Amino acid sequence: MVRSFIEKPNCIILAISPANQDLATSDAIKIAREVDPKGDRTFGVLTKIDLMDKGTNAVDILEGKSYKLQFPWVGVVNRSQADINKSVDMIAARRREREYFQSSPEYSHLAHRMGSEHLGKMLSKHLETVIKSRIPGLQSLINKTIIELEGELTKLGKPIAADAGGKLYTTMEICRAFDQNFKEHLDGVYISMRAGGEKIYGVFDNQLPAALKRLQFDKHLSIENVRKLITEADGYQPHLIAPEQGYRRLIESCLVTIRGPAEAAVDGVHAILKGIVQKAIAETTELKQYPTLRVEVGNAAFESLERMREESKRATLQLVDMECGYLTVEFFRKLPQDVEKGGNPTHSLFDRYNDSYLRRVGSTVLQYVNMTCASLRNSIPKSTVYCQVREAKRSLLDFFFTELGKKESKQLSKMLDEDPAVQQRRANLAKRLELYRSAQHEIDAVAWSK
Repeated sequence: MVRSFIEKPNCIILAISPANQDLATSDAIKIAREVDPKGDRTFGVLTKIDLMDKGTNAVDILEGKSYKLQFPWVGVVNRSQADINKSVDMIAARRREREYFQSSPEYSHLAHRMGSEHLGKMLSKHLETVIKSRIPGLQSLINKTIIELEGELTKLGKPIAADAGGKLYTTMEICRAFDQNFKEHLDGVYISMRAGGEKIYGVFDNQLPAALKRLQFDKHLSIENVRKLITEADGYQPHLIAPEQGYRRLIESCLVTIRGPAEAAVDGVHAILKGIVQKAIAETTELKQYPTLRVEVGNAAFESLERMREESKRATLQLVDMECGYLTVEFFRKLPQDVEKGGNPTHSLFDRYNDSYLRRVGSTVLQYVNMTCASLRNSIPKSTVYCQVREAKRSLLDFFFTELGKKESKQLSKMLDEDPAVQQRRANLAKRLELYRSAQHEIDAVAWSK
């Protein structure tokens, strides 16, 4: 039991041994040496000096000659059983103790550092020294603990406000934090990962051109297909000068295939924006505190992105449809007219659709389609960014904010459904933090008074 106490490094050990027994067999000295081999916190106390046999004394021990300790030995003379029976008080006992050492020939030269009073003063002084030496360590430990508690409280988030206004304000602040995270991901603030903006540019610079290239308009404008469409467009009345209706059908049949890559570009940007929303939700610390609000914010953001995708798809496909609906006349006016092969009605129908003529028509259509495709390659990204990216940055949660303002206190409380265990932990941490700050103040006061 004694060992469990004196093993602690801050414990001061009083190794008390009777002077009328052999010090070599002292259990107190033995166990003290085991737990404090350097003797940094061991004080030797010798009792029953007045009961030693005549002709013997404890001078060698008290002077540290027979058994040396780091701190000087202290001899004490306590009350005897007879004194206790006579109700001799401690004041009288201390006086008799001083008189004993002062009047004793053997101990008079040591009297200034003998007795219970000297032992008490020496222990108090040592304790004060130990405490002062421990103050920097205590300050460091307390400061470290305070920082840890503050950090943990920050992770747990602020407590929920009781009133509806406070709950609404808390909800709005959390949503703004999420919205800011979303914008920073989109704008490339997080340079440690591939930014959302860079991924979106990849859709326009890689995915869209590759998809347009895969359309292979030259194969679509094979001689057989050109002959088929021009013949169908002419119907029973062959064209007189140039197969205008045939040109239109060939061009429209090529341009309409651009709708696919255009929709894919819109969907690609939509998928990237959804991924950014998911990252922003995961990295918004405040949302981790409230699971229901996290789901609500995520759903609201996805619904907004879906509306933006539909609007972007409508606007982007409209660009393609506009190119299909109205051809650039100037392009065709600059082309040389082939009267011999295209404008002479006296030729037979078979001659007017010979391979050379049809190849020329296909080449002309391909030039126009490539020109239009290059134009759409530039305009589709503009439409997509305007309808999706710009709108997401500007009004991702606008609809959610509008609906939020209509909610009552109970509905807001359901969204701010923090785990009761988290609430209790926050309260406990706050109490601990208060205690440590109070201790910090007290210790700092002691440190300054040194």
